[in-house]
Amino acid sequence: MAVVNRIAFIGNSLPRRCGIATFTTDLQSAVAASRGDLETVIVAMTDHGQVYDYPSTVGFEINDDRPDDYLRAAEYLNSGGFEAVSLQHEFGIFGGDAGSRIMTLLSRLTIPIVTTLHTVLSEPTKAQRDVIAGIVEASSKVVVMAEKGRELLRSIYQVADEKIEIIPHGIPEFAFVEPDAAKTKLGFSNKSVILTFGLLSPNKGIDVMIDAMPSILKTRPDAVYVVLGATHPNLVRDQGETYRESLVAHARQAGVADHVVFLDQFVDQKTLLEFISMSDVYVTPYLNEAQMTSGTLAYSFGLGKAVVSTKYWHARELLADGRGILVPFGDAAALGVEIAKLLTNDVLRQAMRKRAYSSSRSMTWERTAERYMSVFENAGRRHRLKTIARSDTSTLLRDSRAPPEMQIGHFLSMCDDTGLFQHAVHSVPDRAHGYCIDDNARALLLACALNNPGEQRLSEVLTARFAAFVQHAWNPDAQRFRNFMGYNRCWLEDKGSEDSHGRTLWALGVCALTDANLSRRSWAASLFSEALAAAEGFRSPRAWAFVLLGLDAYCTAVTDDVRATRLRTLLADRLISIFDAVATDGWVWFEEGLAYDNARLPQALIVTGIASKTSRYVATGLKSLRWLVTRQTSAKGQFRPVGTAGFGDRRQPPQAFDQQPLEAAATIAACLAAWRADHDVDWKAEAARVFAWFLGSNDLSVSLVDLETGSCRDGLHPDRANENRGGESVVSYLLGLSEIREIARLSESRAKPAPLVA
Repeated sequence: MAVVNRIAFIGNSLPRRCGIATFTTDLQSAVAASRGDLETVIVAMTDHGQVYDYPSTVGFEINDDRPDDYLRAAEYLNSGGFEAVSLQHEFGIFGGDAGSRIMTLLSRLTIPIVTTLHTVLSEPTKAQRDVIAGIVEASSKVVVMAEKGRELLRSIYQVADEKIEIIPHGIPEFAFVEPDAAKTKLGFSNKSVILTFGLLSPNKGIDVMIDAMPSILKTRPDAVYVVLGATHPNLVRDQGETYRESLVAHARQAGVADHVVFLDQFVDQKTLLEFISMSDVYVTPYLNEAQMTSGTLAYSFGLGKAVVSTKYWHARELLADGRGILVPFGDAAALGVEIAKLLTNDVLRQAMRKRAYSSSRSMTWERTAERYMSVFENAGRRHRLKTIARSDTSTLLRDSRAPPEMQIGHFLSMCDDTGLFQHAVHSVPDRAHGYCIDDNARALLLACALNNPGEQRLSEVLTARFAAFVQHAWNPDAQRFRNFMGYNRCWLEDKGSEDSHGRTLWALGVCALTDANLSRRSWAASLFSEALAAAEGFRSPRAWAFVLLGLDAYCTAVTDDVRATRLRTLLADRLISIFDAVATDGWVWFEEGLAYDNARLPQALIVTGIASKTSRYVATGLKSLRWLVTRQTSAKGQFRPVGTAGFGDRRQPPQAFDQQPLEAAATIAACLAAWRADHDVDWKAEAARVFAWFLGSNDLSVSLVDLETGSCRDGLHPDRANENRGGESVVSYLLGLSEIREIARLSESRAKPAPLVA
């Protein structure tokens, strides 16, 4: 991961009165406190016609109706040494149609962008959809605060799951206390206090709660409903205090004026926490289901309050499983019944309070800042893949052809309801040789790769089939994966090789991080953890490398697995150790010979070094890969993978044949990992040279690929191509193609001039 030392937050800022301002300020403060050497500033959005006395944490101010301010903000950020930008997005805070002016800024940034979407609409207008699409494209990561947000981004906006992070709304660290002391301090002694706080507006449903008060007072005559908060500034600007006055009149007409207290205040956090602390029940009677996030709900929940709420999206998730009570929208009778029940049953109320407080500990601002920092640092890593120099990116392939389209017809024909066949006779699946975990693990890797933007995902049924093959291959008695299966679905062994086990862990790790299905990600992480223990005793360097590639993804998805972190260091150190023992000036390698999937060894060290910030790993990976590249280059300058006839003995002269697609896919991936590590554009050129091998830039000048079906021949013999087109070959080609296509897409998007949005 890239170390981030200077971060800018774009959003509203206190003292502007709104939830986004509070959130942005709280997040900036929490992130700043997470590390002593971290520098943070806020780029504050100012609504037109307003002036705010911003604190010193605001480094730049954008007036939402001034296009030039967005341009100057981009210059300020690009030239200010910032290493990440955190955008707080809400449609109403940016100028232009649906807030489109923000794209003037984002399209010019050369810094990784992490966007927090405070609203995700299920029925966006075309303008709103276009703005979100632009923001997602510009962002390295998109953060939402609830699973519903992820669901909508995937289904409505077609955002790749790997680009989405869920980080719940932060909450202050506050002790679990009884309300009596705060009641005494605030003047509500001997009262049963029901609280709502936040900016007043008609969609908050406060009138419904007022209607519920008469039934509550029948069982709790001491009940008082405290409405804490100023009227929303936009409402005041348009209508003055008409809305607040209407609520006061409503309470009077309902006969509960003496039991409803309106406090027209926008309070600081210390005062707010005292008010929450004194409440017996917190209520959010909102009228709109499409409420993705409620900071007021999060804060009250985090202080261990018994909460009654309508069934808007955020409340459904946060209050599930007895952590609160949900009632229908606009139903005063239901509100009254549930609140009265809590106020008259101390045992029920205390149990709910304890469940809420206990389950909210992971939401404190300290924990939230840690999660955001992890996203910022990973965004820096992803950003390196997107910041390709424009002068060098008119095309990726040397012959100026765009990468081929992703055609998976042959791949699909090689699959049945068990999984991916091992072999084919010409292009016809060969049932005689059945299946293996190696190929189905590679197929699962391909399914994850096709979740990227610009690609067509595999069907859910097919991806689930590869996962099922992996699950069925797991032998819990042996604590290993089986490898070979006959066409009759009978396993041919109790356990497979170390390499096949390592490759399966690799696929599981990637699945745990990037699969489109949340449940399957959880499954992959769980099985990865269970199967990881065996890897510590492995002796195969390739198995170590495969496991390290899996750990690179798994440790990003599961950040608190200490055992996985320890094993990652152990295996990387083993690769370093054998390299030090074998390598000489003329033989810059880990073993006494070259074999298959050679480039995976340096790739594993490079990605591990980037993630763990260990320069020795990266340096050794780059050094060995440079040497391997020279060994895999013919006199004509074409890619020539190590032939199978020359595997295993450095004393033999290198053999040119047979050449296999597996080596090309591995080398492409390793070269692009190297490019991400040191930004040397020669690595991209090398990846393009290797990919051209598939298309005919090879010793026989024969294309291995049928571009219409996506099939790939099994390799090159000395005098001809191998006409069989098995599972390993097609997946190797498609994996290599997916990486080349991703680089080309990002290059093209960066090469286009950004429009100036007026």
